[in-house]
Amino acid sequence: MFDPSRHKLALVASSSPEAQAAARELHSRHEWVEPGEADVIVVLGGDGFMLQTLHATKDRPCHIYGMNCGTVGFLMNEYNPDNLLERLMRAEQFVLNPLRMEARTISGERVTSSAINEVSLLRETRQAAKIEIAIDGRVRMPELVCDGVIVATPAGSTAYNLSAHGPILPLGSDLLALTPISAFRPRRWRGAILPNNWVIEFRVLEGNKRPVSAVADQAEVRDVSYVRVEKDQTLRLNLLFDPGHTLADRILMEQFTA
Repeated sequence: MFDPSRHKLALVASSSPEAQAAARELHSRHEWVEPGEADVIVVLGGDGFMLQTLHATKDRPCHIYGMNCGTVGFLMNEYNPDNLLERLMRAEQFVLNPLRMEARTISGERVTSSAINEVSLLRETRQAAKIEIAIDGRVRMPELVCDGVIVATPAGSTAYNLSAHGPILPLGSDLLALTPISAFRPRRWRGAILPNNWVIEFRVLEGNKRPVSAVADQAEVRDVSYVRVEKDQTLRLNLLFDPGHTLADRILMEQFTA
């Protein structure tokens, strides 16, 4: 897929000392262009910085190849300054379709944002949130009393969703995980697995008394009254992974990790 004679490379790095040291090392080994001119962007950092880069480049066609200079690095490849061009030539492509979140606040403001990992509704105060959940236009849960609720993609199912005891979703499964956070009523509800072409709507009940924020990856909207989540068919994010180290491999491995 990658041909060094035809493709332009850009290098971006997080502000961490590890990523900055790696950037200095790689800068001396290859020719680089600005990210806006590149066909392939090499990302140095952790998963958080990778998500920032994906959001920043989502409206232009390019491929993203990450190398881990952070902690977990679930979306990243192993860092190694050697043989970068050869690794890019062998890399396997994976296409992500993010979620589209449309939020309306109590004051009437409307905000749209994309989410690669998950959309989360979270209580803002000590009082539990009360949320109505509708699926494809039909109310399925009139009142969920909870600390919050998550809609996770397969790529994000091993992140916040897994920490909230949600299911791991295989890539390519065309599914979404709907996972409550500390559900109080109904106490035994553990969430749902839904087709990713269904629309999920949340209405915040008693929002003035029990305020709720909506977070699409790292973008937060405070004091929401209504949130709509659906798959964004218009966006395609192209990630590159080393063979045998793909995102699908990692998600599968997570299911056998104690």
